[in-house]
Amino acid sequence: MLALRSYRPDDLDALYAICLQTGDASKDATELHSDHKLVGHIYSAPYGVLEPENVFVAEDDAGVAGYIVGTHDSNRFTQRLEQDWWPALRARYADPSGMTEADRGRIAAIMQPEKTPADIVAGYPAHIHMNLLSRLRGQRVGTRLLDMWVTQAKAAGVSGIHLGASASNSGGIAFWTRSGFTPLREEPGVVWFGMTL
Repeated sequence: MLALRSYRPDDLDALYAICLQTGDASKDATELHSDHKLVGHIYSAPYGVLEPENVFVAEDDAGVAGYIVGTHDSNRFTQRLEQDWWPALRARYADPSGMTEADRGRIAAIMQPEKTPADIVAGYPAHIHMNLLSRLRGQRVGTRLLDMWVTQAKAAGVSGIHLGASASNSGGIAFWTRSGFTPLREEPGVVWFGMTL
């Protein structure tokens, strides 16, 4: 039986695992990384730690297999990352020697996080990330998780949500397009989407 529910602290390992297993444009990135937490350090875990109230998970009989994470205020969240999340990771990964090329790319993103274009954040101040393991895909689980997140964001007075989808993730781009998000622009490697609430 499938349950969609609010995040609990004991779900953190699942956030890391799902993020890794979907970290190559929704495909499994496990073989690309020697450090299996690097992808999650960027795209999932900080939300569970810093804003757990904005995280929902999908759990079936085999365990948590999907999540949606995000923040209502991207600028404030960026400040919290700089203060409370990145410093320890930057110290931990100061020497990336001996790591894979994919690891080094993630470490570079920790050392100098990519910035969302300011005009996108201004128009759509919230942002989300969502990933599902393959066993949950095609069952409207993503749609239901998104609906949960949008409902609570609207209740909190959020005016708009943005996200960046990998330009090579055609399935993800199709999902966001049919889920009410508008493509805003394409940059190298990423398609930016926005939804007005």
